[in-house]
Amino acid sequence: MASAEPSLSFNLLHRTCKLVVLLCFLHISVTVFFYVRSLDLRFAFVQNQQTRAGSAASAAPAASRAPEPETPDDKRLKTCPQTSPLLVGPLRVEFNIPVSLDAVRKANPQVGPGGRYKPKDCAALQKVAVVIPFRKRDEHLKFWLYYLHPILQRQQLDYGVYVINQDGEEIFNRAKLLNVGYAEAMKEYDYDCFVFSDVDLIPMDDRNIYKCFSQPRHLSVSMDKFGFRLPYKQYFGGVSSMMKEQYLRINGFPNNYWGWGGEDDDIYNRLASKGMTISRPSGEVGRCRMIRHERDKQNEPNPQRFDRIAHTRETMNKDGIKSLSYKLVSKEALALYTKITVDIGKP
Repeated sequence: MASAEPSLSFNLLHRTCKLVVLLCFLHISVTVFFYVRSLDLRFAFVQNQQTRAGSAASAAPAASRAPEPETPDDKRLKTCPQTSPLLVGPLRVEFNIPVSLDAVRKANPQVGPGGRYKPKDCAALQKVAVVIPFRKRDEHLKFWLYYLHPILQRQQLDYGVYVINQDGEEIFNRAKLLNVGYAEAMKEYDYDCFVFSDVDLIPMDDRNIYKCFSQPRHLSVSMDKFGFRLPYKQYFGGVSSMMKEQYLRINGFPNNYWGWGGEDDDIYNRLASKGMTISRPSGEVGRCRMIRHERDKQNEPNPQRFDRIAHTRETMNKDGIKSLSYKLVSKEALALYTKITVDIGKP
C-alpha cells in the first residue's frame, strides 16, 4: 500500500500540470486572437477615414483647395523701384569718333521698332515719349541714339523715341514740331510723360532721369556751352519734361515762333502764369554736352521773339496744341526711332 501513494500523487501532479499548460495555451490563443482583431479594426478605421478625406477633398470647391504653383506667365511684374539699381552715374561723352546706326542697333537688341522699349523684369513707373525736333541733323542723331538708348534703358523707362522732321526749306519752328510730336505720340500709346529734347544735347550722368516730376522739369541744367552753369534762372531750353496734364494745362507750346530763340522763354511764361515752378536736378547731375555745329540755314534768330514773349499771357489760350495744324507727310517705325516727317507750313 505504501508504494501506491507516491504513484497516485505523481499522476495528480501530472494532470494538474497539463491543465495549467492547457489553460496557458488557451489564454495565449485568446490574447493573440483579440490582438489581431484589433489590428484589423484599426486598419479599417484608418482606411475609412482616408476614403472620407479624399471624397471631401474632391467635393470641396476650388477656392478651398491649396493654390497651384504660379507659372512665370501668371506672375504680375512688380513696379520698378524709384531709383534704378542699374545707374552708373557720371559718363564719358565724346564726339570725336563717328558712330553708325548698325552699331547702335547691335548694342541695343532690346529696343523694338520705332525706338520702343520697356523693362522686362519690372513695370515702369512712367510711360515716356521722347520728342526731338529735327531737320538735317543725321550725324547728331546717331550720337544721340548711341548715348541715350542705353541711358534710358538703365533708367528702367517704358519709352518711345519720336524724331519730328520738318519737311521743306521754310524757316525752322522748334516749338511747333514739339506740339506735333505730342499729338503723334498720343496716337500710338497712352503716354503720361513727355521729354522734349534737342538732338545735339547729351546728358553726362544717367542719374539725370528722363522722366516727369510733380513740377515741370528742366533737365539740361549745366551745359558745356555755358561753362556748366545755368545761363539765367528762367532758362527752360535744351531738354525738358512735362506730365501730360502739365502740358495740356498751358495749351502746349506756341506755334508762331519761326526761327531761332524765344519759344523756351514763352513756355516758361506759360508755366509761371499757371502757378507752376521749374524743378531741376543738381548742377552736377544735370551736366550735359552739346555737339558743336554751325547755325542751320533757315534758323536765323527770330526778330519778333521779344515782342511775342512779352504777350505770352494774351496769346497762350489761342495759340498752342488746341490750334495746331500740320500735314503728315510720312511716318516710319525705324529700328531705333519713329521718324515723322511733317509739313508745318510757313510764317
